[in-house]
Amino acid sequence: MDALDVSRWQFGITTVYHFILVPLTIGLAPLIAIMQTMWVVTKKDHWYRLTKFFGKLFLINFALGVATGIVQEFQFGMNWSEYSRFVGDVFGAPLALEGLVAFFLESTFLGLWIFGWGRLPKLVHLATIWLVAIGVNASAFFIISANSFMQHPVGAVYNEETGRAELTSIWTLLTNNTALAAFPHVIAGALLTAATFVAGIAGWWMVRNMRRAKAAEPVEAERMETEARTMFRPAARLGLWVMIISGVGLIVTGDIQAKLMFEQQPMKMASAESLCHTETDPDFSILTIGTQNNCDSVTRVLEVPGILSYLAEGSFSGVTLQGVEDLQVQYSEQFGPGNYRPNLFVTYWSFRAMIGLAAGSALLAVVGLWVTRGGRVPDQKWYSWLSLIAIPTPFLANSAGWIFTEMGRQPWVVHPNPTGVDMIRLTVDQGVSNHSVVTVWTSLIVFTLLYAALGVVWFWLIRRYTIEGPLPHDAHPPGDKPDEPDDTGKPEQLSFAY
Repeated sequence: MDALDVSRWQFGITTVYHFILVPLTIGLAPLIAIMQTMWVVTKKDHWYRLTKFFGKLFLINFALGVATGIVQEFQFGMNWSEYSRFVGDVFGAPLALEGLVAFFLESTFLGLWIFGWGRLPKLVHLATIWLVAIGVNASAFFIISANSFMQHPVGAVYNEETGRAELTSIWTLLTNNTALAAFPHVIAGALLTAATFVAGIAGWWMVRNMRRAKAAEPVEAERMETEARTMFRPAARLGLWVMIISGVGLIVTGDIQAKLMFEQQPMKMASAESLCHTETDPDFSILTIGTQNNCDSVTRVLEVPGILSYLAEGSFSGVTLQGVEDLQVQYSEQFGPGNYRPNLFVTYWSFRAMIGLAAGSALLAVVGLWVTRGGRVPDQKWYSWLSLIAIPTPFLANSAGWIFTEMGRQPWVVHPNPTGVDMIRLTVDQGVSNHSVVTVWTSLIVFTLLYAALGVVWFWLIRRYTIEGPLPHDAHPPGDKPDEPDDTGKPEQLSFAY
């Protein structure tokens, strides 16, 4: 592999790892805010315990997300300096806003939330976690705005003297229709991830408590059953209902985004279907066999009529879609000789993995709402396993979605706007830094090993504190007034279990 290939692998590995953490941070912050709101409104201690419990898991994820995210911005200058030179005037604006506005907001108020237990009035303290939730979502918006410029450049002009794209309107950049379509889709995916995380852990704890109660002493058995019924069941139901709502949101926003992609990046959508040649009303394939990157060797085993036409234009018939080979000829004439096809195998299967893996959350949502209906608390071991198995599925679905979005755009790092400034476009090989392959291999190995170690730490911490569960000393909330002593006679102090 040359320096370009290794640079792509490095950015792909670090980005996919970082994005495993991002949806949970985005989605879990508002869910924790809801839990704390329920405690403030209902004054029921189990909502306080849930807030502290899931807040601890949120902090672990947030800390590692920040650590891995910092590397991403450095890589633009390290391995993609030509890309940074070309679009830095545009791309830097939303990244600066993300750092100065969103990250400042979330980190400042997260600190107040962590250290404010028992020191700030309840409503003020509650406001801090809601501001954290707003901050993490604002951060997502600015990042998506930057990424959307790579998908559909707007709000800029090409300076022929400097050979660079220059920002002309930050408002146009932030209201890019690609960003406005992608943002709610990403937020829906993040909420699905966090809700599955909450429902999965709470479901596992419900079954665990109910089964252990059968062999426990009467007093301990009553405590376990009470926790399962009054604490973990409400948490599971909250997660399950948010899963249903966010799942519907994913379908609606995904449909909007797909229609936009058919207009802006027809090669990506043709590749997602392995549609080799232009056809009218082609069927949507669920399963194919053959070599995807050799388009004509693909055999469609299972197809559904009308779906692809609806995804493209909202009509089940009379829709003509361009094929990969025809678009290749068109782009070669328009942009010059070159291979403008993405990796069809990756594009095709990542699109289906994105959809298929989300079914894990859908299954848990339907089954979970059924087994917890009418005040029921499940004790079946199979539900415990289903809860745990469902947790990673939305994480993987989110990663597959981003792989599809980025790999399907290849060979462009800045995709040409079909109705925009013609010269604001850049291929991946034009954006890479002029480093030796040995240099890039060294950084790839270092980052991969470092991220693998961080991944082990993340999983170990999440697993440890999930198994530990809500702590006994969290059973009694602090008072309403700042520095009011708890039942130990001292102001509540921060610990790792805080």
